[in-house]
Order: sequence, then C-alpha cells, then structure tokens
Amino acid sequence: MTIEFFHDVLCSWCYILSPRLRELVKEFPEIEVIHRSFALSKTPEDTIRAFGSMENAKEEIMKHWRASNINDEDKRISTDLMECQDFNYPYSMPGLLGCKAAEIQGGQEAHWNYFDLVQRAHLTEARNIADEEVLYDVAVQVGLNKEKFIKDFNSETVKKMVEDDINLSRQKHVNSVPTIIINGEHKISGALKYDVLKEFISKNYL
Repeated sequence: MTIEFFHDVLCSWCYILSPRLRELVKEFPEIEVIHRSFALSKTPEDTIRAFGSMENAKEEIMKHWRASNINDEDKRISTDLMECQDFNYPYSMPGLLGCKAAEIQGGQEAHWNYFDLVQRAHLTEARNIADEEVLYDVAVQVGLNKEKFIKDFNSETVKKMVEDDINLSRQKHVNSVPTIIINGEHKISGALKYDVLKEFISKNYL
C-alpha cells in the first residue's frame, strides 16, 4: 500500500505526524510513503498577504507552535527560542526545494530524512531555513553530496518537481497539511495519534 504524505517544512503539525508515520512503516514495512510538497507560504509576499505583516505572521504562527507542542510526545518545538530570533519567519519554497534536491540524490528515503532534519532546524533549533547556507548544512548532516545538492537545489528540474507536487495537491483537493492519501483514495488531514492511524490502516488496508 502507498501513503502520500503532503507536508510543508514550516508545518509544526507535520513535525508531529512524521515520526508517527515512521513508526507505522517500521511496524508494517509493506507501506510505501511518497512525499509531496505543499506550500503554506510560497513567498514572503504570500506571508504578508495572509497575516498583514511579517511581525503579525510570527506572532500568530507561534500560537500554532504552542498548540502543536502540547500534542508532541517529546515536546520538541522551541517556541520561546524562535520568538527571540531577529530574522523574519521563513517561507516555504527554499525548504521545499531542499527536500526535492535530496530526493534526486537518494529517493524518497533521502527526501524524508532531509525533511525531518530541516524541520528540526526550524522548529527545535529555531534556525532560519530560508537561508540557503542553513539548507546546505542540513544536506551535509543528512549525508548528501553538498556540491550536487547545491546544483540540484538551484536547478529548474527541482523547481518543477515542487511545482508539480503543488499542482497535484490542488488536483487532489488537499487544502491543509499534514494530509495523507492512502492508496490514492482515502484522504486524512491532521496529525493523527499513532494508535488511531494504526487501527484505521490495519482495519481497512492490511
């Protein structure tokens, strides 16, 4: 069976769901997870349009971080640390390009590993994941070839891969993240608890 995992590097609820999906795959290795990019805020201008200003954006998004952290088993989300940072809240596209550049090198596994580490950089370490040097550093942490990563990151191929996923999310009526689509037919949004996710999939698909 396949699970398409629609996510954004900015999404605190995706940070919570990802380890639960990893646990699911560990228990049921026949499950294939396919990673799909979704842009909550594709550009800084999108952020300003949505919130009125970058300052308002950060203030509102920190409320989401706090709510997410309550639901994270390991309480990994560092809201207080991010509030102290002096850079604008990041936007989606650089991190999404990084995930696809990782995918070119190592397929879905590398995409997932990169996604998890760039989310850790963002949500736990409160680093600026709109900074390309931060994204390159994460690539090295994942074990990717840095020179190839940088080349792919800046390529039209990777940009098209992200855009194709964004277009696919529209076709599949994915309006929020995290969203998973099971075997191309059953769509579930939100960071489901592991036991709930396991019970649903066991009962209906395994």
